Amino acid sequence: MNIDKEVPGVDSHLRWYKSSYSSEEGGECVEVAVDSNAVHVRDSKQVPECVPVLTVGSVAWSALLDAM
Repeated sequence: MNIDKEVPGVDSHLRWYKSSYSSEEGGECVEVAVDSNAVHVRDSKQVPECVPVLTVGSVAWSALLDAM
């Protein structure tokens, strides 16, 4: 698992999906993007160019979802 404050090109090649629990007024706002090797998570209340991105390997992400 990595937390990157600057991820060059992350927003340019990933499609971000906002949580269905997020609202336009703020609150619980999480976005997730998936690529072939990892899942990326960020806080959608922050400016995309400045927000830290949590990167989790695909296997670890699957284990998390299975445990829920």
